[in-house]
Amino acid sequence: MQKIIFLFVIFILSPFSIAEEEVELPPLDPAYVGVHGMALFSKSSSIYASHLPLYMKPHDVQLIYKIENKDLALLQMVRDGDLVTIKPKPFNLQRLMRGEKMVLKADVYSGHFERGGMLVYEDIPITFAKLLYVRKMDDLKDSSRMHEYDAIDLNKNYKIYVHKIQKAPSFDHILYVDVEAGCLGRFNASSAVPKENELLYKFVNCGTMTPLYYETQDFSKP
Repeated sequence: MQKIIFLFVIFILSPFSIAEEEVELPPLDPAYVGVHGMALFSKSSSIYASHLPLYMKPHDVQLIYKIENKDLALLQMVRDGDLVTIKPKPFNLQRLMRGEKMVLKADVYSGHFERGGMLVYEDIPITFAKLLYVRKMDDLKDSSRMHEYDAIDLNKNYKIYVHKIQKAPSFDHILYVDVEAGCLGRFNASSAVPKENELLYKFVNCGTMTPLYYETQDFSKP
């Protein structure tokens, strides 16, 4: 009887022992160290950050994070602004690609920080709390009129749709949907780089939607 109890205790405790073991992560690739600009957008009281991808390293990654924020002024700025971007201090993007929670110091701009945006906050802490989406742009499809979107589930009936960037010419497009009914994640458009209004019309059956980000300039050439 004592033997049975002893084995039972081992069986109960073993999952906890395994769970406490640290998983050894592969070393970071130093090629992904750089200034990784991001666009900020909000829904309700939540702020999200989307990495501004390019075709070449160290920026060849589509990535969206939820930001942990207690600064009401920053939230109001993101809510009210047409485009808010941040310029973090140099760091290795692979830390976010593998889902780390981390705090980065960043400058916050009204507008695009590389295209005449106005500096509003300098060197403030931004807490990257939760990885929502990551896609390495290393196996892109040819530029085409057929466009595909990935859906990020936030909670019931709330999703963020992200365009899967193709080879040039292409575009980055992100929108928010709060009721999904017959929403298409793959469709034909008039061109490889359609106007944003045409893309939004493709989502007209999704319910209430909010455009969050649309960019073509960075994807006009390889």
